[in-house]
Amino acid sequence: MFHRLMPVAGALALLVAGPALAHHPMEGMQLVPSAFTGLISGLAHPLLGPDHLLFLVALALVGLQRSGRWMITLLAVGLAGSSLGLIWPGLPAAELLVSLTLVVEGLVVLGRLPQGLLLPAFALHGYVLSGSVIGWESTPIATYLLGLLLSQGALLLALLSLRGVAQQLNVQTRTLLAGTLIGIGAAFSWTTLVA
Repeated sequence: MFHRLMPVAGALALLVAGPALAHHPMEGMQLVPSAFTGLISGLAHPLLGPDHLLFLVALALVGLQRSGRWMITLLAVGLAGSSLGLIWPGLPAAELLVSLTLVVEGLVVLGRLPQGLLLPAFALHGYVLSGSVIGWESTPIATYLLGLLLSQGALLLALLSLRGVAQQLNVQTRTLLAGTLIGIGAAFSWTTLVA
């Protein structure tokens, strides 16, 4: 019984936290951009926003059941999204769209949408993660992007161990997890709209 309550407890914790906790480490620690702080910030940033972290973790349910090339493609697409965010910042409603990627991911898990939609969703996450370094010099930006690549790559590699678990989930559990993703994504989207 306890193991069935864990997803619900996790979902409630994420709902209480809200996407507003996705602050950039440089802001909170009042650090000056440098090569080192850029790297540290890039390593930490994807893990600080519950919507970003949940999206990455939920990839174990669907995206990581594919080949290793899929993971490399996701990383490349995410980095391309970050680069695009540096070149063309200010996409309207980007945070709202990131929240909605959780809904998309849940629908992919349910088989209602094609898995290919995870690629633009991952690019959108990369795009949003670049917004906090606009105006930095090129060296801290480069090390920030390297940190993003390393942290997301490490997390995706860690999730490979969950591939077997994800494949063994019964239909009811997959449906529950997908519904949780959809609910959290909808809640984050609502929070973004009313904030």
